Amino acid sequence: MGPGHGGGRPVTTDIRVHRDDGILTHAESLRSVYADAFCVPPWCEDEARAAGFVSRLSADVRRAGFTAATAVRDGEVVGFATAWTTPAPFPTDRCHPQAAAGLGDDRTADWLCGGREVDELAVRPTAHGTGLAGRLLEAVTADAPEGRAWLLTSVRNGRAMAFYRRHGWAQATHPSPGGRGIVVFLGPHHPARSLVPLPL
Repeated sequence: MGPGHGGGRPVTTDIRVHRDDGILTHAESLRSVYADAFCVPPWCEDEARAAGFVSRLSADVRRAGFTAATAVRDGEVVGFATAWTTPAPFPTDRCHPQAAAGLGDDRTADWLCGGREVDELAVRPTAHGTGLAGRLLEAVTADAPEGRAWLLTSVRNGRAMAFYRRHGWAQATHPSPGGRGIVVFLGPHHPARSLVPLPL
């Protein structure tokens, strides 16, 4: 049976937006989706990282501007995205220092602080190629202040890089080819997207 033919009736996937800790009622499903998405190449994370994501989420829901979206198909969570407002001064945890190094202090403050930072975007492999990831990304960035949505991803993940470009995101930093660096992408409506440097 092909996709969308669930026993003679169309299979629909509902996108639900969450602004508070109500999303934590889906914690186990989110952990499962995270593991499905990231415990495989090129990420190769382990179950502990998936559990760590859920632990982080319980704190992340209290961040300013927290916005999440879940994709639910036939009662099962098959994807999610999380985002929030980037504080000022710019964070120094996780991969943020690499973003700041690539942009410089002034552009980091002007382009990223106060914007909608997409933290995680994950879908189950069975949902790849369905347009679901794009819908989730749109759901958490549609009301970004002044269109100022941005995210970080790894230059090692060519599939993710191509996905964001296809959806109109502009690569704002350009680590050395073949490197293991982190890249900044600006959303399709970000006012600074026309200012990003082109790769050599």
